[in-house]
Amino acid sequence: MNIMVTGSGGQLGSEFREKAERYPQWNFFFFSHRELDISDGKHVCEAMRQCDCDVVINCAAFTSVDMAETNPEASFRVNRDGAGILARWAREQRALLIHFSTYYVFDGLSPRPYHTGDPAVPLGVYGMSKLQGEELVRQAGASHLIVRVGWLYSRFGENFVKTMLRLGRERDSLDVVSDRIGSPVYAADVVTAVMGILGKVDLKRCYSSTYHYANEGVCSWFDFALSIMSTANLPCRILPVESSAFAVSGPRPWCSALSSTAVKRDWGLAVPYWQDSLAAMIVGNVLT
Repeated sequence: MNIMVTGSGGQLGSEFREKAERYPQWNFFFFSHRELDISDGKHVCEAMRQCDCDVVINCAAFTSVDMAETNPEASFRVNRDGAGILARWAREQRALLIHFSTYYVFDGLSPRPYHTGDPAVPLGVYGMSKLQGEELVRQAGASHLIVRVGWLYSRFGENFVKTMLRLGRERDSLDVVSDRIGSPVYAADVVTAVMGILGKVDLKRCYSSTYHYANEGVCSWFDFALSIMSTANLPCRILPVESSAFAVSGPRPWCSALSSTAVKRDWGLAVPYWQDSLAAMIVGNVLT
């Protein structure tokens, strides 16, 4: 199986790159955003043909929620147009496209974790660009699996966990939002899940499903920060504040929690609890 991974310099892409050596039966081809602009149809076509890919894993995305509000063209070019281009060429290549999306496609008003069948009503440019990207993937007619993820963190790149660890070493106390809830997700767990799915797919079939993947459990950013400090044995005090205390350009959903019920059911996945995965990242990788 030949597997092409776009956006390989980001959190998810970096995790795929690191774990690829554990799957010697597959051939991986990695492209960072500098090596492949997914909104450039000609280059996407050339890359897919060069790799003779059976599977395309799209980790490429414009992820800055605030910058999307001030630069919507860039957000739509990558998140919408790029996704559509990948899907069209995946169809031509007869390849399976695994495309990552986000909880920002929802308005955040749900009283429970979102299921895949819940109506998507994005609040801002970033969420709209990702939702329209999903729609183009579905319309292209390629075999595809769309995977929405929650509060993503990793040893790679910039994310909430690494920021809290850095600030926790530098400061005596931190104000952290307590009135927004979600589902943390360790990028390494996402990659393990996708590799498990790839081990079960039948490339002769045409897939057309949307899934959510997040570690089990729900918490607030405040709860998340408390666990980070506790797991890392940092004395920094975490103080709860309302989200209105922080000025942001892009709207944030109140509820970002995602239910992984469908992906567990369809692919027989075991999804770790969020605190266990947090410990695996911090303690297992000596990030304290």
